[in-house]
Amino acid sequence: MRIITLLNKCQYLKSFVYQKEYLENKNSTEVLIVQIIPRKNSKPICSCCGKRRTIYDHQSQRDFEFVPMWGFKVFFRYKLRRVNCQDCGVKVEQIPWAKTKNTLTKTYAHFLSHWAKKLSWFEVARSFKTSWYHVFQGVSEAVDYGLKNRNLDNITAIGIDEIHYGKGHQYLTMVYQIEQGNKRLLCVERDRKAKSLLKCFRTIGKDNLKSIKFVCTDMWKAYLKVIKKKLPQALNILDRFHIVKKLNESINKVRILEVSKLKKEGFEPVLAKSKFCFLKREENLTIKQNTRLKDLLKMDLQSVKAYLYKQSFELFWQYKSPYWANIFLEKWCKSVMHSNLEPMKSFVKTLRNHQELLMNWFKAKKEYSSGIVEGLNRKVNLVTRKSYGFRSYDILKIALFHTMGNLPEPKTTHSFF
Repeated sequence: MRIITLLNKCQYLKSFVYQKEYLENKNSTEVLIVQIIPRKNSKPICSCCGKRRTIYDHQSQRDFEFVPMWGFKVFFRYKLRRVNCQDCGVKVEQIPWAKTKNTLTKTYAHFLSHWAKKLSWFEVARSFKTSWYHVFQGVSEAVDYGLKNRNLDNITAIGIDEIHYGKGHQYLTMVYQIEQGNKRLLCVERDRKAKSLLKCFRTIGKDNLKSIKFVCTDMWKAYLKVIKKKLPQALNILDRFHIVKKLNESINKVRILEVSKLKKEGFEPVLAKSKFCFLKREENLTIKQNTRLKDLLKMDLQSVKAYLYKQSFELFWQYKSPYWANIFLEKWCKSVMHSNLEPMKSFVKTLRNHQELLMNWFKAKKEYSSGIVEGLNRKVNLVTRKSYGFRSYDILKIALFHTMGNLPEPKTTHSFF
C-alpha cells in the first residue's frame, strides 16, 4: 500500500491531490516529501473572504511539516496560488491543511499540543525531533481555538485566588470554575489588583456573571470590593481553609513571642522544636510529636492556652445552622478577647471584620470551599515546575489554559495518538 493511499484515508484534502511521495535530503537529514497539487479546474479560495476566485499567479514552493512516520520527518510540498479577489484584492489562497503563514500543518500542530499536556515542551520537541518553538506554536493554536469556542454559559460557582510567580512581587489573579464535575481555569490576569479581577469578569462576560451563585475567596480586600460590586447576587464564601491558616499563624506568633520571653528570662527552652506539635491536626501527629505535645500540655504556657483555643474552635465547623454557628463564634471571640494573647486577639478582629462572609459557608451548606481552589493552584505549580518556569507571562498563560482550561479541541479526520 502506498503512502499516498494512507494519507487519503487519514488526511483527505478536498480540491487537492497527493501527486507523489519521495525521499529527499534536507538539512543533512533524509525526509519524506509528499507533493500536493490542486485538482484540475478547481478554483482557489480567498484566505480573506472565503470565496472562490480566479488565479492571479503562483508563489514559489513551500514545505509544511506533517506528523512524522517511522522516524522520518514528513513534509507537504505545495506551490501556493494567489487569487484575484474582487473584494479583498490580491491574496494568498486558503489551504485546508495549514494556515498560509505557518510552516506546520494543522494536524501536526494538534499532535504536538496533545503531547505537550503530558510532557514538558522541551521533551516533546526532543522526542519528535522538532523545535521548542514548533511545540509552542502547536499549543498556541490549540489554545486560540479553545478560547474562541469554549462555552461560558451557566457557571454557578467560581473560586478566586492569587498565586506568586517569577522573581520579586509578581502575582497572577486566577479565576476557576469549581462546580462538581466541571473544574477548570476561566481566566488569568497579571497582578492581584481590583483591575485584574475586573478584566477577568469582562472576559467571562456580563450576561454570564448573572448565573454565578457562589464565589470562594480569601480575605484580599481588592477582590472583596470587586465581588461586592459586580456579583451582588452571589454568596461570597470564606471557608475554613483560610480561617484555619490565619488561626495557625496567630498560634505560631504566640509561640515565637513566648520562646523569646523565656530565653530573655533565662528559662529552659521547653518550646524548642514544638512548632508542628501545635499546628498539626491531632490525627496527623507523629508518635514523637504526640508525646511531646502531651508533655507541653501539662505546663502553664501561653502557647498551650492558644492551642486549647484552637482545639475548641474546631467545634465551630461542626455546626450546620448559620444561626447557632454565629452564637458559638461570638462566645469564642469574647473568651479570646478576655485573654492576654495579643496575636489571638488580632485574629478575632479579622474574624469579626469578615463574620458575615464566613457565615456564607454554612448558608452554602458547606458545598463549596477554597480547598478546591488551592488544589487547582497546586496544578499551576506543577505546570510551571514541569517546564522549569517560563520566559514570559504570555507563554505561562498559554500553558495554563492548555493544561487546565478544559478547552474544546479542533476536530480532525484521524487520530494520530
